[in-house]
Amino acid sequence: MSGPIELHYWPTPNGWKISVALEEMGLPYTMIPVNIGVGDQFKPDFLAISPNNRMPAIVDPDGPDGQPISVFESGAILQYLGRKTGKFYGTSERERVDIDQWLMWQMGGLGPMAGQTHHFRQYAASIVSDQRQIAYGAVRYTNETHRLYGVLNKQLAGKDFICGQLSIADFACWGWVVPWKNQGIILEEFPHLKAWFERMAAREAVERGFKLGAELRRPALQTPGKAQEEARKVLFGQRAR
Repeated sequence: MSGPIELHYWPTPNGWKISVALEEMGLPYTMIPVNIGVGDQFKPDFLAISPNNRMPAIVDPDGPDGQPISVFESGAILQYLGRKTGKFYGTSERERVDIDQWLMWQMGGLGPMAGQTHHFRQYAASIVSDQRQIAYGAVRYTNETHRLYGVLNKQLAGKDFICGQLSIADFACWGWVVPWKNQGIILEEFPHLKAWFERMAAREAVERGFKLGAELRRPALQTPGKAQEEARKVLFGQRAR
């Protein structure tokens, strides 16, 4: 069975990783919205392909041996697509190791730390009445995100892309730099990173991937409103089910 890849998606930094990759790789795909603010991620059909109830996830009808396969976790999806197409994933084991280590750096560092920075700088004030409870978290994660920007800035010195050539590591990291202002970052402090960020943004495929589903976005979670309050409960009140 063949056909376009199903991209289960919402326009967030993790979602952009895959939409950008699919556009850069020239793979046909259809986007299936997963509205994380109303709980689409908990629906049985989605959990069948993403048991961690997180988007993005993909279903490739033309998987290994021509059989369908589903993949969850954005890093695993990027590796799968890189292997499938032979694009943006190096041509030697040494190159793949380099790409993998920066992909894992994003998965274990830049994404989670920037995500916590967003939470404490933007969303926590809408949830916690005593602002003193927020201050430490905001400072802690803003500082760590700033440190990680410094690491990436050094890596990009003298390079157009993170691993020299454009790779899935760039797709993974770029979306998490998009909201740099909300992370309390001054991009000019990191000139190599800033040049890379702008170089990536100027690519037509990156622009298409970034714009995918832009019309689906709702008012910011920290703004007043019943819908935003319910979304905060869905996103920030999860426990084991």
